[in-house]
Order: sequence, then C-alpha cells, then structure tokens
Amino acid sequence: MGLNLTTRADYKTYAGIKSTNYDAEIDALIPRVSDFVKRYCNRTFVDYFVAAKTEIFDGGTSHFILTEPPVNAVTSVSYSQNYGQTWTLLTQYVDWIKRDDTVVNLIGSKFPVYLQGYKVIYTAGYDDTPQDLEIGIMDLITYYRKNDMSIHSNSAPGTNKTQIEYITSSQLPAHIRRVLDQYRADYT
Repeated sequence: MGLNLTTRADYKTYAGIKSTNYDAEIDALIPRVSDFVKRYCNRTFVDYFVAAKTEIFDGGTSHFILTEPPVNAVTSVSYSQNYGQTWTLLTQYVDWIKRDDTVVNLIGSKFPVYLQGYKVIYTAGYDDTPQDLEIGIMDLITYYRKNDMSIHSNSAPGTNKTQIEYITSSQLPAHIRRVLDQYRADYT
C-alpha cells in the first residue's frame, strides 16, 4: 500500500471540517483512496523518493523505461547472465546513461537479451504529493464520503413528489478524472 498521498489535517482544512466527529471515517478513507489513485495512475508518487526502487528487465531493447516517473537518480545498473543469481555492475557514462525516465544503452544498439538479466536501482517521485493531484485526491475523499452508493432522495420544496437517484455510475467524476489522467502512466 505504501505512503498516503494526503493527511487528515490537510483534508480537514480543505473540506472546512473543524470537529473530530469524522476523523475515523477520514482515517479509513485516506489509505484506500491513496491506494486507488496509485493503482489508477500506475505509479506511487511518493513511495520511492527516499527508499530506492529495484526493477528487473530482460534486455533486447536500447533502453529501459522506468515505471516510477519522475526518476530522480539511478543508483546502479547491473547485469546477470544466470537469471539474477549473481550481478555485475555496469558503469555509468560508459555502459549506460540516464535520460529522463529511462536508462539508455551505450555499448551497442541494444542491451543483450538475458532473462531477468538487468537490475536497475533508482529513486523517483516527489518529496510531497503535487498540489493539483492532492486536490483531486481530496475531492475523491469527499466524493466517497458524500456518495455512499446508497439511494438518495431529493424532493423539490412545496411538492409532494420525490425523485429517487441511484448512484450506479462506475465512472469517476469528470473533474477528478481530469486531474488523475494527467498523472496516469501508460506502459502499453
């Protein structure tokens, strides 16, 4: 699950909540919404800013696309000819370079194919959740707090008619989806 993308204090300030009546509900929603956003966007944002991430590749390509943009630093690139049992360190600026969110091969047109043969260790992400993303996360928490998938009854003042609305859409609200889509990583 990793680190949360917002805090109770930040959410309560954003939502204008001053009492402690909703703390348990907010505390339950924050990790769930954080996990949802990470899975929806295919990245974790803050989990690997300090703690390094390790990815394994097979080779056969000129570069390795790292899955946690933005990549801050590549600590090491190693290769193994025995399926990852032993590793040999490759040299930066001789064998490989970091370019944006990729590791690029410098010793030929492609990294030779070795199954589970390349290990890249790097740090990536943000020190703190980007502000526009955090607003989308807070709006999503509010959405789940207010739209609990139950039946909502609305009646116009002065009428005897009641309109019943079933919340059945599996779509995210457009304003939230717009923010999340800006951060969504697509590796297809």
